[in-house]
Amino acid sequence: MTTSLEPLRRIAAYAVCADSNGRVLLVRASERSGTPGTWSLPGGAVDHGEDPKHTVVRETAAETGLSVAVAGLQDVLADMRALPERRITIHTDRLLYTVSVRGGTLTERVDRPTDLARWFTLDEARELPLRSFTARALGLPTSTDDVVPEEVPEFPSFYAVPGPDGLHRAQRFAAYAVVTDPEERVLLTRVSDGYPGAGCWHLPGGGTDYGEQPAAALIRELVEETGQTGRLVELLGVASHRDAASLGPEGYPIDWHGVRAFYRVVVDQPAPCTVADVGGSTCEARWFRREELGALPTDRLTEVTAEAVQAAHLL
Repeated sequence: MTTSLEPLRRIAAYAVCADSNGRVLLVRASERSGTPGTWSLPGGAVDHGEDPKHTVVRETAAETGLSVAVAGLQDVLADMRALPERRITIHTDRLLYTVSVRGGTLTERVDRPTDLARWFTLDEARELPLRSFTARALGLPTSTDDVVPEEVPEFPSFYAVPGPDGLHRAQRFAAYAVVTDPEERVLLTRVSDGYPGAGCWHLPGGGTDYGEQPAAALIRELVEETGQTGRLVELLGVASHRDAASLGPEGYPIDWHGVRAFYRVVVDQPAPCTVADVGGSTCEARWFRREELGALPTDRLTEVTAEAVQAAHLL
């Protein structure tokens, strides 16, 4: 039975690294891990406040002995797995980055969660027991022994815990959309009073649910916050932002770390804007023409909104 396991959630970042011969870099899980003997991409959990790109560099160096440079974002995905022997179920939001090697020497590790690092051709990797997210990243068939929970456990998308400095800490993964229509208008939402960024214009989207894929969460949030049905076009990037003393409806400061994937979405047939989640963090949704968007003062846009519309070349 997996229904009684304690649910946990984390954000992790991984390196997709190939050498000049097309071989890929993989690491093996040791007996200290939850899936001993399986192979995966180098990487691991994003520390509180850490940019995921820094996580990739740090974790790859620790697990392989190689120094890498991040070239770009390849994919964002999520998965659940149950670890009955630890009495936990883990939802992991995984950010996959393409990297190149700058130097170093492959290193074996003793008494660590991963113990070997090796280069493999894709044909060789196909024969290995790969973690499912690794096989997907490499375009190989998935054949994993991961135990999937029988039911999706209840777990809030926002979960604050006491930190070492006395402040509560919260790390949340979210998905947001740069939404346009056939007239090239841009859809934004306004943050409700009592929430961080109150009164500012924001991208449609929000925190993903436990067990939910980022793209599916985004389309769901778009309907709930704006009444629009959208078509996902592409992944634009990932933003990492820390607010060391965020104030929201909880009424006490929270050391907040948000990791947000943002996508380009097209609404082919715009509908009247409606906010279904009345009393939530969104109080209004509205279409903006390019010139109207450009005329908005920068302090009326949330940080992630300004970054995303620039990445989409809309400003």
